[in-house]
Amino acid sequence: MSGQDEFERIVWEAYPSWGQFSWLYFLSLWTASRGLIFLYADVSGWMLWIVGACFLLGVAAVLRYWAKYVITSRQVMIRNGYSGKTIRCASHERIHAVEIMQGPLAKFLGIGTVVIRSHDSNRTLRFRGVKNPEIVGTKLRALLPASSPVFTQAL
Repeated sequence: MSGQDEFERIVWEAYPSWGQFSWLYFLSLWTASRGLIFLYADVSGWMLWIVGACFLLGVAAVLRYWAKYVITSRQVMIRNGYSGKTIRCASHERIHAVEIMQGPLAKFLGIGTVVIRSHDSNRTLRFRGVKNPEIVGTKLRALLPASSPVFTQAL
């Protein structure tokens, strides 16, 4: 093995897109607007609604950085964004299929899920809420060995 083959470099890494948590932002906006309506109507308890909206925004920020998706020259990984520990991983040689999944809302937001299936039937990695998932899938496919099976793209 040459020295260049021994070096594992990061090809791509990202956290889930902010769009992945749009439902939490909507819920937070709804909660805050209810608090503002109560404030202007001089109804007690409005401050609790505003605090709740801020809490929901904090939850969205924590969830966004919970998982970090990494593609290296040898493997794909899901790492904990806070501790850096690897949650799940699969080497390129074990990858059987790469699929892109997007619903209508995800297409509108420009995000999707990259599903990476391993030869082991129970080993599936899901990169959820990835911005430009087609590009990520293409980068991953380009790194796989020539002996890998044909990949599919699910719509």
